[in-house]
Amino acid sequence: MKLFITGIGTDVGKTIASAIITEALQADYWKPIQAGDLDQSDSHKINNYISNSKSIIHPNSYALQTPASPHFAASLDNITIDIKKIKEPKTQNHLVIEGAGGILVPLNEKDTIIDLIQPDYKVIIISRHYLGSINHTLMTIETLKNKKITIAGIFFNGDENQATESIILSKTGIKNLGRIWNEPYFDKNVIAEYADTFRDVLEKL
Repeated sequence: MKLFITGIGTDVGKTIASAIITEALQADYWKPIQAGDLDQSDSHKINNYISNSKSIIHPNSYALQTPASPHFAASLDNITIDIKKIKEPKTQNHLVIEGAGGILVPLNEKDTIIDLIQPDYKVIIISRHYLGSINHTLMTIETLKNKKITIAGIFFNGDENQATESIILSKTGIKNLGRIWNEPYFDKNVIAEYADTFRDVLEKL
């Protein structure tokens, strides 16, 4: 199984969700494009969060110096991202793929994050409540559906907002996979607890 983790925007909790899913499935992890924070990248964070010995963290296809949109970060590094050079790692294990920002974040003059999603991927959306998040969530889902991309479901990250969540679920019909609460901190133990909670639902995707 190959699960592509995307958010409705940036800083909505993709990496925490990716760590939980990776730990729950003892999956491999791959972030094709990392922009900025290379000394404490999302791959480093996943490595620090997971406890199992089966998961392999595969190297980024592009590791860019600047925390910015990949197309701009690449230009500052005097390179152009070529999605033909982004090769999925070979593994017999489950694979968790983490995107960068939202699905329409540009990679170059032509391609966006959604162009990294292959036909055999299932997408998990991470949504976090803020003013405008309903619109961003519905647009993300609509765009994926228009591309005929399989949506496995949605995780809500943060405190419950029943009015927001119910309208998103009723208008889209997608599966609510669960909630990641606003925790005081995340470490291996907290990630492992969430992994145990969500393992059954994830294994059935």
